[in-house]
Amino acid sequence: MTNKLLSIIGPGILVAATGVGAGDLATASFTGAKVGLVVLWAVVLGAFFKFVLTEGLARWQLATGTTILEGAMRHFGRPVQYGFLIYFLAWSFMVAAALMSACGAAAQAILPLSDNPATGKIIYGIIHSLIGLGLIYRGGYQLFEKVMSVCIALMFITVITTAIFLQPDWHEVMNGLLFPNIFQADWEEFAWTIALIGGVGGTVTILSYGYWIREKGRLSPKDLPLCRLDLAIGYIMTALFGIAMMIIGNHIHVEGGGASLIIILAEMLVGELGLIGKWAFLIGAWVAIFSSLLGVWQGVPYLFADLWRLIQTDDNPNQSAIDTNSKLYRGYLYALSIVPMLGLWIGFANMQKFYAIIGALFLPMLALTLLRLNGQSIGSQYRNHPLTTVILIFILFFFLIAAGLTLKKVL
Repeated sequence: MTNKLLSIIGPGILVAATGVGAGDLATASFTGAKVGLVVLWAVVLGAFFKFVLTEGLARWQLATGTTILEGAMRHFGRPVQYGFLIYFLAWSFMVAAALMSACGAAAQAILPLSDNPATGKIIYGIIHSLIGLGLIYRGGYQLFEKVMSVCIALMFITVITTAIFLQPDWHEVMNGLLFPNIFQADWEEFAWTIALIGGVGGTVTILSYGYWIREKGRLSPKDLPLCRLDLAIGYIMTALFGIAMMIIGNHIHVEGGGASLIIILAEMLVGELGLIGKWAFLIGAWVAIFSSLLGVWQGVPYLFADLWRLIQTDDNPNQSAIDTNSKLYRGYLYALSIVPMLGLWIGFANMQKFYAIIGALFLPMLALTLLRLNGQSIGSQYRNHPLTTVILIFILFFFLIAAGLTLKKVL
């Protein structure tokens, strides 16, 4: 029964687990502290946006037999191919370095390896990266899916339970979900709300979903209802996780950012829930960050192998899953898990700025791609519904605004 359920919802669970990283946890908790629970609706809206985008790429792939990456590269030409390759390499380095650092900081807080937190973070960051490399290299997709399912169950239970035990004002929670307070009086609060919507559910890692459903043998339009189901489950879990983090952040007002904020939150939970509450939350947060690392380590090499194949050849589309034993896949897995270790020693302020910029630019690109491909270059029965087109246009302009706010904030 468990294996059957995992077979149905597996790819959606992977999207949920990979999309929740240290930055997402911090943004949700910090927004809860700064703005309050009146913007809980923003978490739900952000998860819905990501559902629409991911469903669109799945619909394209199942209807055409090509990934959305292949569709974009073939329709938009060589300049887009090389431009996206440069973008992708930069994004890969930044996200991998950030995940190593976040895993290292969280693990150092749980079991210190050194009296110097910076040294402990570096050591643990390297260890986590190598463990991730070993799991993906030796275990393949099947082991990856099982490990990620355990991770998301553990992080979901611990973080949701922590939020419930804090006994928030449930009337206030329901008001924040059902009665959107869109017109914020304060510009900073508005900016945090936009960041919260954009931060739910990941960015470039969304593209991995197309490769994960191929691993499950979903190759034709008849599999689309199943994809919609597992995506709905995955993004509902993502939304609930974000809501829980906002409740925790609203209850425990802290300052900080990234993994350090998560650690501070855990320390402050001692007064509310005791040591058990602190450690349960801290372990859940660490699992969330490590599962995001595993998702990137497993999914991103697919993207590189597919992109490089497209740049090298214009042959017919290939519906088979990318060979995870191929030199392209394993070579990029090695590079992703080793080269960004340099970021553990480099001053991280400028790197984080660059990562924020390139991450913010992806979602408008994806929305525009889905408007073009699913609006004109696909069978009529699978084209965007008029309502879907309206939502995608809204998503496009929304994330352009979010990207502009990100640039203003970090430059």
